Order: sequence, then structure tokens, then C-alpha cells
Amino acid sequence: QVQLVESGGGLVQAGGSLRLACAASGRTASRYAMGWFRQAPGKEREFVATISWSGISTYYADSVKGRFTISRDNAKNTVYLQMNSLNPEHTAVYYCAARKNMLELSTTPGGYDYWGQGTQVTVSS
Repeated sequence: QVQLVESGGGLVQAGGSLRLACAASGRTASRYAMGWFRQAPGKEREFVATISWSGISTYYADSVKGRFTISRDNAKNTVYLQMNSLNPEHTAVYYCAARKNMLELSTTPGGYDYWGQGTQVTVSS
């Protein structure tokens, strides 16, 4: 069992940056691939980024490439999402998720086994 707790959300002006963190608990948390998703009001949850358990492999949604960076610190059981050049379209609840399957990354919510409670990101214009 893995528990995930996100932090770092908040209100930021357009053009600003935020760094989200996801702290994972559990003895094997560092062996899970991790992902970030977001859900805006009235929209489906969508993929943002994912990282392998080792941190070597990453994959991003086209909409955030070059703007967002996912990373992890396995010593701290924490995954990060650095978000730069934010705009109001990035306003959403951001969720982190853990995937037990270590062999491949996933971009779909169904590919993840554990979820955090989410953290609100609001970008004002």
C-alpha cells in the first residue's frame, strides 16, 4: 500500500512558476513509476507527465513539453513537478499517482494504482 500526499499548489500570476511535490509513504514507494495528472472543472482528468522508478525515463503531454519538468528524489520518496510560464489554462487540481508496473510508463489514469488527494493550482491572468 502506498499513500501519496501532494503539496505546493496555490495561486500564481500568469507567467509565474510553481513546484508541486508528492510525498509517498510505504516501504516500496521508490520502486513505483509516478505520474502527474490534472483535472479542470467540467473536464476529464488528463495526463501531464510521468517518470520511471529510477528517474531515467520521463514522458510529457505535448501541451507541457518544455514548460514542465518532472523529477524524483527516491531518498526522500518524493516526486516533483516544476511548472514554469504558467497561464490560466493550467488552472486545475493536480494529482500525483503511483504505478506498480515497473516495466513501462503509462499516460492513462487507469494505468495507476494509487492516487493522492490533489492540490489546487490557480493561475490568474
